[in-house]
Amino acid sequence: MAQTKQVVLVTTITATGAIVKNRFVNFKGAQARAGEAILGVAPYDVETGDTATVDVVGIAVVESGGAVAIGAEVGADEQGCAIPDALRNVGRALTAATAAGETVRVLLRG
Repeated sequence: MAQTKQVVLVTTITATGAIVKNRFVNFKGAQARAGEAILGVAPYDVETGDTATVDVVGIAVVESGGAVAIGAEVGADEQGCAIPDALRNVGRALTAATAAGETVRVLLRG
């Protein structure tokens, strides 16, 4: 079954770096890395300098960077993918992933 999103708040940014679809975006307008504060999720691939939408609050679809359990607090890995992260979390996983490259639904708190 395809993962679906239910976004409540979307914003726009000017990308300061390339961003891959379904990856976390930082507040600087680039793909998020481990330990960075997360603005939201890019629903589409974005090139540097492009104006892009970012899903900020609600349920977003995010690529996993590894196994993620339902209900786990998630944050970004070095590639901007969702991983379990209780310290720098942006939301909770609503679906599970068993390996990297799968998609999970994440309830973003904004």
